[in-house]
Amino acid sequence: MDKKLDIGEIKQKQSLPLSAKINMTERRIREWYNHWNGDVYVSFSGGKDSTVLLHIARQLYPDIKAVYFNTPDFPEIKSFVRSSNDIIWVNPKKRFVEIINHWGYPVISKDQSHFIEEYRNSKSEKLKALRWNGRPVKSGKIGKISEKWKYMINAPFKISDKCCYFMKKKPALDFNEQTGLHPIVAVMACESLRRLKDYMVYGCSLFETRHPISRPMSFWIEEDIWNYLKMYNVPYSSIYNLGYERTGCMFCLFGVHLEGTPNRYDRMKITHPKIYDFCMNKLNYKLVFEWYLCGKKKKLNYFYKIRKQ
Repeated sequence: MDKKLDIGEIKQKQSLPLSAKINMTERRIREWYNHWNGDVYVSFSGGKDSTVLLHIARQLYPDIKAVYFNTPDFPEIKSFVRSSNDIIWVNPKKRFVEIINHWGYPVISKDQSHFIEEYRNSKSEKLKALRWNGRPVKSGKIGKISEKWKYMINAPFKISDKCCYFMKKKPALDFNEQTGLHPIVAVMACESLRRLKDYMVYGCSLFETRHPISRPMSFWIEEDIWNYLKMYNVPYSSIYNLGYERTGCMFCLFGVHLEGTPNRYDRMKITHPKIYDFCMNKLNYKLVFEWYLCGKKKKLNYFYKIRKQ
C-alpha cells in the first residue's frame, strides 16, 4: 500500500504533465501485474476513463484481460463494449427493478442514501440518534443525514444505496473470488470527495487488503483523459457526442441535484425518449423527483412537518 498523501501532494501530482502521468500509471500497472504474476484484469465500463486505462494497459500487456460488469448502461456504451476486443461480460444476478422494489432508490449520494435507510429501518435507537445527530469531530459532525435532506425520511418510497452493491460491487467481488484475478480500475480522485479521501489514505494500489485493487489513474484529471484520447487517436463511446459528461448506470440518481438544468434526465428526454419514459412511468421516477428535486419552499414544508413530529 502507498504511503498516505496530503492534499498538497495530490494537487502536485494532478498538475504534472500528461507524459509524466502516463509513465507513472504504466509503472503502477507493471507493479500490479508483476506482483500477481499476471493474474489481473482491467475493469472496463465502456466509459472514456476506462477506455484510456485499457489502452495504456494493452500497450504494455496486449493479452491482459478486460471485464465489463453489465449494468443498465446507455445503448451507446453497450455497443462500444461489444465493438472492443476480448471483453469478458459479467451479468449481475439481480435486476435493477428488483433492487429498488426491495431495498429502495439510489438518491442524493451513497452515504446519504445509506444513512436514510438506516434511520428509517433500524430498531436501534442509538443508531437512529447517530444518523440524525452525527458524531462530533474537529471539523463538525459526520455520519449523519444532512440537514437539507432530513425531509427525505418521510418520502413515500424506499431509499437505499444497495443498487451499486448488487449491480456492480458484488458481481465484481464474486468474479475476483471465482477467477483469482485482481482488478485494475480507472477511478480518479477528482471525481468525488469519497474517492479523494480514499486516495489520500490508501494511494493507488492496495496489495495487502481483503479485496486488493489497483487505481493507477487516481491522480489524473478530466482534461488528461480527453487529451490522451486525442493524442493517441483512441476510439471512445459515441454517448459523449450527445452531451453526456459522465456515463454509468442510466438509472442512477446520485448527484442529480448538483447538475442544474439540464440535468442528465432532461438530456435523456431528448436523446433517449423511450428510456426516459420508462424511468418516469415504469420506475416511478416522477414521484422520486417530486421529492428529491422539489423546490426550496416544498423542502421547507417537508422539513417543518418532521420537526413537528
